[in-house]
Amino acid sequence: MTQDSRPRSPLAMVLLALLAEEPMHAYRMQRLIKFRRKDDVVNVARSNSVYQSIERLLRDGLIEVHEKLAADTGPARIVYALTADGRDALRRWMDAALATPAREFPEFRAVLAVLAITGPDLVRDRLADRVAALEATLEQAEREAASAAEWGLARVLMLEHEHLVAITRAELDWVRGVVADLRSGALTWDTDEMLASRPPEH
Repeated sequence: MTQDSRPRSPLAMVLLALLAEEPMHAYRMQRLIKFRRKDDVVNVARSNSVYQSIERLLRDGLIEVHEKLAADTGPARIVYALTADGRDALRRWMDAALATPAREFPEFRAVLAVLAITGPDLVRDRLADRVAALEATLEQAEREAASAAEWGLARVLMLEHEHLVAITRAELDWVRGVVADLRSGALTWDTDEMLASRPPEH
């Protein structure tokens, strides 16, 4: 049994949460993730991602084979169930993920860290493109939130969507501000000068 306080991946946590509802086979888990629109939260674009996560959870003893269902054609479907260790791990992972921000390494922050090698004009233009993309993302997210309210979905089922709207708005406001500063000249730099700046070697 693993004693990790955080999930190895968001997908692993979601799979354990699904099995906390009831035993099910991999295909049903994948279908439920997409039906409930949780594929906005975990990446199941690759068909084998769910199966790879299941294999890891099996090896760690967090899930077990519940039964094998015979199929008319092809191999039997394996139904998985949560183990006691899996239930404990899910609780620990949820507690840690809710209470403590994870140390993450997103791509956008990484590119911001190396902007000095690129000219201000190019950065301004690409960030202006990002503004348009964020506006489209926000518009769609707000539209889906409104639809969910019309359907009468419980708010708890849409909290990750609320979070998406909030962080998209915040990022959009910040990027707009940076673009405005680049356009006005309040933010600028000399690329050659930045590249020539090096810490002393020992």
